[in-house]
Amino acid sequence: MRVRTLAATAVVAALTATGLTLPLAGSAAAATTPRFDFNGDGYTDIAVGMPNATVDGKAKAGYVSVIYGGPQSPSQSTGVISQAEAGIPGTPEAGDRFGSSVAPVDVNGDGVFELVVGASGESLTSEQLRDEGTITVLDGSEGNVKGTTVARGAGEFSSIGDTIATGDYDGDGDTDLAYGENGEEHGSLRYRPGPLTADPVTTTTLRSYSMGGRTHDLATGDFDGDGRDDLATTWKAMEGSGTFITRWDDQAEPAQWWADGDRGSALAAADFDRDGTDDLAVGLVQPNPETETTHCEDRIGGAVLLLKGSKSADFGTENECVTQSTPDVGGSAEEGDDFGAALSAGDLNGDSRPELVVGVPGEDVGAVKDAGGYVTLNGTEHGPQGGLARSQSTPNMPGTAEAGDRFGARVAVGDYNRDGLWDTAVSAPGENAGEPRSGGVWFAPSSTEETYPVGKSLTPFGFALPNGAIKYGEVMGS
Repeated sequence: MRVRTLAATAVVAALTATGLTLPLAGSAAAATTPRFDFNGDGYTDIAVGMPNATVDGKAKAGYVSVIYGGPQSPSQSTGVISQAEAGIPGTPEAGDRFGSSVAPVDVNGDGVFELVVGASGESLTSEQLRDEGTITVLDGSEGNVKGTTVARGAGEFSSIGDTIATGDYDGDGDTDLAYGENGEEHGSLRYRPGPLTADPVTTTTLRSYSMGGRTHDLATGDFDGDGRDDLATTWKAMEGSGTFITRWDDQAEPAQWWADGDRGSALAAADFDRDGTDDLAVGLVQPNPETETTHCEDRIGGAVLLLKGSKSADFGTENECVTQSTPDVGGSAEEGDDFGAALSAGDLNGDSRPELVVGVPGEDVGAVKDAGGYVTLNGTEHGPQGGLARSQSTPNMPGTAEAGDRFGARVAVGDYNRDGLWDTAVSAPGENAGEPRSGGVWFAPSSTEETYPVGKSLTPFGFALPNGAIKYGEVMGS
């Protein structure tokens, strides 16, 4: 199983004038295996992290909410899953930021998924200003959610839990954990081997960064086509940045396999060209500040770098950049759009070729600033090309594009209604900003027709979540 930190997309209201349509599918696939099924009903669910939410009067204590998939659409929520619940380690404290990141994982391979949750502000002592951070696995298979802490930060500024990924990296059949760790002067990427049961377990530093360095995103994929999971990482420091891939050899020893100076804010892995190796998408790509050379010279409004997988050592030799200035890509490239701030990949039309969903949360919709949107790049035999842009002002998308919504800040894909086609989940953490319950997630179903079906908004108000549920959708995964 491959799990990645998941992401987002963008657009304008005049999209229909572009003449772009949805790609027609081949035959719709049979019902797909869920990517994240927390309650074991066969539908893919959506995990929403709420690190800024108030719990028991404690600001930014944070919690998690799982939206259950269903026959027509996702419609029900678990409500609040926090450290105030019996069976979940810790207690709610101001600044814990439980829900800093979420990643689905099937620990024992039974098809009912657990959820890995980061709490980057968790203090492991009585000193509340310390931010060691923790990572916990939540199991909801028995009705009452229980948790197991599987990693703890080693230093007072470690803040682990902001970036996590899972996969069977060493090939032993157990799911492993990778996560970023900060420090007073520099950060690192760490590896915690499975099984993901109670700690303590010896962890390994895969890479240390220079001054101010931190991990920005992680993605799991088989980039060399050998049948084993590899780990892609993008990072930035004060005097350096880049993206690299770690692979484990036949002796289960990790080593850097590929590296490049370009960095991004989001990663997604999928075999876009169906050649047997996963490709890597790097969103909101930027050059290494020490070299200023980059694959993507044109980055107005944001760019996505597509790196082609390879069974040899020449990974990424074939690459291309996509922006909203690229032919047939919806929207217009403008400063501040943040095209590529979030990414997610999956087959949305049943033709066995993955689409790439690209978040554009800074997109202006007409004169409405930062209303946001997303673009779905079509899957073709040559990889993602062209695609329709959508916002809250496009047909069949509920709501209204408003300033600061940042629709497309996060995106995820999965077959949430189990009709055989993967759908898109899009968040707008700025929706209803300033209210006691703000933000939301939008369900955008897929179709084999040339038009999109009617979507659905999923909000903390609609789920009757308590006041203090702010920026719903700021963290999301499925």
